[in-house]
Amino acid sequence: MRRELSDYNTAVAFEPEPARAGRHRIRSWVRAARRRLTTGAPPPASGPSEALSAVFGPLELGVLEALWRRAEHASVRDLQLGFPAVAYTTLMTTLDRLFKKGVLERVKRGKAFYYAPCHDRDGLQTYLAADTFETLLANSPRSGTIQPLLSCFVDAVSRRDALLLDELEEMVRLRKSRRRRGKAVGRRSAEASR
Repeated sequence: MRRELSDYNTAVAFEPEPARAGRHRIRSWVRAARRRLTTGAPPPASGPSEALSAVFGPLELGVLEALWRRAEHASVRDLQLGFPAVAYTTLMTTLDRLFKKGVLERVKRGKAFYYAPCHDRDGLQTYLAADTFETLLANSPRSGTIQPLLSCFVDAVSRRDALLLDELEEMVRLRKSRRRRGKAVGRRSAEASR
């Protein structure tokens, strides 16, 4: 069991972008989203844990769960009790990888590092989704190339729930009205200063 988890996490590990200091993109998430966009495949699952399992391995998810249950930072030794079948060094490597992915924060106390999640479960999903969309939109500079991405997003939302599609439409309408109000206020203040 210990060997399988270690090999799995090694297989899904990624190299951080060298130009990014402190915040690394989660490339596996972006690759999976691109594959779904090009093949039209549905997302792997619908629940919170299932959505995160598309990005993280089982040991990484287990570590995140253990850290979410704690109210304070934890060291490898603190977490070791909850993972009796996993070697200390494997757990240490997993925590370090999650830190390098930008999912955990760490502080050094004495000779040991103490880790805590940067986001709660919902916050992590939001972070991953926003990061994916930012990456995909940055790679689609022309509006014509963004159209398939938006179309795929709307299709995925409508497949999941018609009410969700109505909520998306309402969010777009509200955002547009705020933008119009902001421009109108900007024009009025510019005219008043003349």
